[in-house]
Amino acid sequence: MRNKKTFIAKFTPMQRNAAAIFICAPFMTVPMSTMAQEESDKEVYRFSPIIVNTQALADDDANSIVAQEISVGGKVATSILDTPASVSVITEKEIEQRHASTTEEVLQYTPGIITDFYGTDDRNDYFQIRGFQATTYRDGMTLGSMRGVREDAYAFERVEVLRGANSTLFGPADPGGSVNFVSKTPKFEQFGSGYARYGSFDRKEVGIDVGDTLNEDKTVAYRFTGKFQDSEREYDYSKDDNEFFLGGITWEPTDFTSATLLLDYLNRDSTPNSGGYPKDREYDRDEFYGEPDFNSQDVERTSITGLFSHDFDNGFIVRANLRYSDLTDDFGYAYLTGTSSAAGANRAYFGTDSQAQELIGNAIVQYDARFEHFDTSTLIGVEYRDASTEDSSIYDETVVAPINIANPVYSGITNLPAPYSANDQEYTTESFFLQQNLSFAERFIVTAGVRTDHMDLSSTDITGFETSDNLTETSLRGALTYKVTDEVSTYISMVESVAPPSIGVKPERGKQYEVGLKFAPAGSNALYSMAIYDLSKDDVTIAVVQENGSIERETIGESRVKGLDLEAKVELTDRFSLTGAYSYMETEVVSGTLRDGSSIKGNEFTAAPKQMASVWGHYTFPAQAMSLGLGVRYTGSYYFDAVNSAKSDSATLVDSSFSYEFYQNTDLTVYVRNLFDEQHVVGSGTADYYNPGREVLATVNYNW
Repeated sequence: MRNKKTFIAKFTPMQRNAAAIFICAPFMTVPMSTMAQEESDKEVYRFSPIIVNTQALADDDANSIVAQEISVGGKVATSILDTPASVSVITEKEIEQRHASTTEEVLQYTPGIITDFYGTDDRNDYFQIRGFQATTYRDGMTLGSMRGVREDAYAFERVEVLRGANSTLFGPADPGGSVNFVSKTPKFEQFGSGYARYGSFDRKEVGIDVGDTLNEDKTVAYRFTGKFQDSEREYDYSKDDNEFFLGGITWEPTDFTSATLLLDYLNRDSTPNSGGYPKDREYDRDEFYGEPDFNSQDVERTSITGLFSHDFDNGFIVRANLRYSDLTDDFGYAYLTGTSSAAGANRAYFGTDSQAQELIGNAIVQYDARFEHFDTSTLIGVEYRDASTEDSSIYDETVVAPINIANPVYSGITNLPAPYSANDQEYTTESFFLQQNLSFAERFIVTAGVRTDHMDLSSTDITGFETSDNLTETSLRGALTYKVTDEVSTYISMVESVAPPSIGVKPERGKQYEVGLKFAPAGSNALYSMAIYDLSKDDVTIAVVQENGSIERETIGESRVKGLDLEAKVELTDRFSLTGAYSYMETEVVSGTLRDGSSIKGNEFTAAPKQMASVWGHYTFPAQAMSLGLGVRYTGSYYFDAVNSAKSDSATLVDSSFSYEFYQNTDLTVYVRNLFDEQHVVGSGTADYYNPGREVLATVNYNW
């Protein structure tokens, strides 16, 4: 690692990050793997101590499950201990320990998050945070129209989670919170790893991750990450094929300037769903009630990203990012409709062909200053986003033949109807943000932020009818952190969110009040956190029965959730690590209706269990040749529908792993997800959908 210039803070030593820096107004992401830590004998400058935590190591994400910093909680890499929000970081080491390859698998041991509530529906990554939808980001920039893609965890150094409303940080966003994927970027050192994997459902997979410097003075570095997967799913007539690569080059001519170029490509060829299962009894997961030649999904996405930062060495730092993405997503899905007759169970089908392009760019100026009694950090930025989508959809419930449940015979689907829906949409956003951090009296940190988003929307439907809308929304954020000691911090915060809007509809707004406590004991690598929150979503569009009996849509709906999140990430020794999480939620529809105007006031949310808990432990034996991992996940019962007419059973699942180093730098790992093959209904509508079954993966990994 090349040494970087170090700055001295008021309370602890501080240091600039000189690697590729990811930003998105009003935030940025800094890859931990490129940070160097070295104190200077001379105090060059001093700025707010909430910016960087000196305990974070350069290879933190690769060698520890306990991250010291997070990017999504502020505009720069910020000490988690001093971040006034409920946050979690799943590092590269933890992702590898649990063999997580999808977002749902990565997030399964994180408090406040429920996953897999759509069972065998694998079109997207499905998860909710604190009972609400969440918004996803890549390197700090919203995925927007790219968000429907199942992300591949092998591309990431870490995954960062911010629970609760967050539009002041990110712009238009769902109230549940955010999940930020931090891409693997070049390091200024030689490294490499490769693996081969075989597992359940005839899964065959290989991957490689290599990098080095490209010149003698080590100012240019590269990294290449690639993966190929050929697999089936747990049900008949299925496939789960995946190709992915990410290439990056970073140029650092001085300790103060960094520029990175990333190119990534993702191609998924898979089966989106089994068609569901009849609701009369429990069926084997391998049954398939769709259509083999129709149930398919083909996703292809290409992105190119440029990242730049320059430190003027006088308190000013300038950063700029730009990303362009292109996506095609085509799928067809035949499924059970919940009705049956002597001829068999009835089915319907739908399909969508879509294309999307997105350009997002931002620029930010940061100024850090030291005064006699306080330190400040000010960030001002602008962001521009231009997204376009084209889609057409078909649907029919009469053409596809019923299917015999006991002896399925597939009829095929021919003579597809003309699209019933087609849309050409344009979405542009121009944003301005300001955030101020102020630390004083050696114990207090004040955080305040404001962001304004101006949004222009237009849409042309299948008839050629064009509609448009423009909105300007402002969101606020305020927090106070008190450092009880150097190991303990508390905070109180208020944050707002504005959900991505639709034409002609007032955007839904979220507001969250939160009180939290964090503890990072000295002399150990551990972080404990607790948060109590009250989160509400207003301006929900609902159907209202008028005095004359007609039904009109009005934005007067409201939903609310109160809860508690607990998390512990601990490396008790250099051989034993432990992750624990617990969540409690009380959800309520304060004001809401169904489409027919009937009230659901007082009902609980769908897919929002009152209690969830998990623990994952990993132990490496003293000989260093073997390691063992064991995890338990508990999900309480929750309602399947807004009417609260049907409810799931609570469930406990067990995961395990065993690894053996049979040759130098080469190990064999066997990972078992859902060890006891627990089966239960996780979603129920026209049919039942089960949780994923037992999966066994054997991996040979070589590092050099």
